[in-house]
Amino acid sequence: MRRPVVLVPACTRQIGHFPNHAAQNKYVNAVTLGARCMPLILPALAELTDMEAVLAVADGIMLTGSASNVHSDLYGQPIRNPALPLDAARDATVLPLIRAAVKRGIPLLGICRGFQEINVALGGTLHQAVQEVPGMMDHRDREDDSLEVQYGPAHPIRLTPGGKFSQMLGNLDEITVNSLHGQGVDVLAPGLTVEAVAHDGLVEAYTVAAAPGFTLAVQWHPEWRITENPDSMKMFLAFGNACRDYQAKRQERGG
Repeated sequence: MRRPVVLVPACTRQIGHFPNHAAQNKYVNAVTLGARCMPLILPALAELTDMEAVLAVADGIMLTGSASNVHSDLYGQPIRNPALPLDAARDATVLPLIRAAVKRGIPLLGICRGFQEINVALGGTLHQAVQEVPGMMDHRDREDDSLEVQYGPAHPIRLTPGGKFSQMLGNLDEITVNSLHGQGVDVLAPGLTVEAVAHDGLVEAYTVAAAPGFTLAVQWHPEWRITENPDSMKMFLAFGNACRDYQAKRQERGG
């Protein structure tokens, strides 16, 4: 049996003189080495995306992190800091893809920006600057630190007892994660189930309760050095297994 195909939606990037569609190696490696699936980078074509063609080949979808933020217009707020990068083409590609994937039961994994995209796509809102919210800690990394420090352990999170994510990791109560985000969940979208929170109460992981297929979204970066983190490997393997199950069921239906 062929490896399941996992769509990895790209960001738009200006590289030299030319605009590009890009996805970082660490996300591609996580799909390949952790989920044991075949990543397929999806360009951010916005309204030009043929959604039916895309969904016809997808056994799973993984939404990556990014330097850009989801446009605040999409959750009814003015832009708080115009200096922060946006990616309207990615927004217009990914949000409809999320809603279609949830409806069809296509396995869905969201990381950092992807975590925020799923919440917005399903009707939630975001804090645009978590560090400015009373009672919240600063979840950002320091740009002058090395990558090893930026992606190193930052703070613990508490897993929901008996939750899907806790069970996925072997019924753990707490794990330590990295932290490289300025934005985060404010109002959780209807139908989402909290799977983990930071000690300041910020949602760090959730699932989509009513989705017929696998869903998981996390605020941190489990893809970093994927093979060196047993918890991350368990997470990606669970996602990959769900993609294999979806692939097998689709083949049984002849699609």
